Amino acid sequence: MTLLPDCFCPADGTRVTAESLAWCCPVCRGPLDLDFAPTPASLKSLKGRVNSLWRYAETLPLAAPSISLGEGRTPLVELREGICAKLDFLMPTLSFKDRGAVLLIGLAQRLGPRQVVSDSSGNAGTSIAAYCARAGLPCTVYVPEGTSAEKREHIRAHGARVHLVDGDREAAAQAARQAADEPGGFYASHAYNPYFLHGTKTCVHELWEDFGGRLPDVLVLPVGNGTLLLGAALAVAELFGAGLIDRRPALYAVQAAAVAPLAHAWEEGAEDLTGPIPMASTFAEGIAIPRPPRARQILRAVRDSGGRFLTVTEDQIRHAQLDLASQGLYVEPTAAAGWAAAREGLLESIPPSRLRSNGGIAPVMVPLCGAGLKTGPARST
Repeated sequence: MTLLPDCFCPADGTRVTAESLAWCCPVCRGPLDLDFAPTPASLKSLKGRVNSLWRYAETLPLAAPSISLGEGRTPLVELREGICAKLDFLMPTLSFKDRGAVLLIGLAQRLGPRQVVSDSSGNAGTSIAAYCARAGLPCTVYVPEGTSAEKREHIRAHGARVHLVDGDREAAAQAARQAADEPGGFYASHAYNPYFLHGTKTCVHELWEDFGGRLPDVLVLPVGNGTLLLGAALAVAELFGAGLIDRRPALYAVQAAAVAPLAHAWEEGAEDLTGPIPMASTFAEGIAIPRPPRARQILRAVRDSGGRFLTVTEDQIRHAQLDLASQGLYVEPTAAAGWAAAREGLLESIPPSRLRSNGGIAPVMVPLCGAGLKTGPARST
């Protein structure tokens, strides 16, 4: 077996060995990063490889596991002139979370825990449950009481135990962490475990390949825990560091106005979350995260890219979902949040210096991350 990279705490430098079941820094209890700096393969060398995210093997910290369900390599479609969508809701469990879950559970399979524990508002839990089923690992998913019945049923269908938590998304996370601290527990956290980020980054590696070695000027990404945005930042850094792109795209982070802690911090010019977090009900349950553990990293990644934060209202999310459905793309409200931001004159608001003629490449990309079949339409409350 290939050696696994060690983890380290980006806040204080504490190291955690690859064989450890520790899910956070033992000193500050913060999330971990990987001591891993891969070099992507050239476009030419990708020809003829497996048609999944594992074609980017050089950039992944884990050898292709036996639990792969063929995740990755999702299509691109044009939504409007200048704006394209990546259809990540066409993954095996109908969300982009499969990109991270296959690495995370591949790691768990290597470490052999007694129990896999996760927390989720639905999509991540379904994905973790599916890959645990594939790996033959017992799994418990803690979900907040407001999680849709459809998503809870999807999790149970894969043989996982669903533990309904009386409270919000953060309450579910706290319950899962407490369970994960029990001996032999593996916390399959898409927020804390860096393997997840190294899976989600493959979305951008695919964009780079599909666009012939180039990237759009702006990536518009829904953000709750920030796993897709931070994965995108990882991929951009890898491609730029290897000299495979000559310019980094701007990362535009989208939050629901009802739960927008990062957008508020951005407006205040803060480097981290500060003060009380206002909370209200939102259709976009997947990004309704009041205190994302990687908040500081998310804010820095957006700032360093030359991007910005955007917020969208409940009406804008609902109308964006209906607009996508009218184009043949039925996605959940959370997935529609990015399009809600992009369709509101985003191209006109982007500084001209960010946009350039790029050989026919749409300058803006929006990922559609989860299928509408999981939650149904966004309705007025």
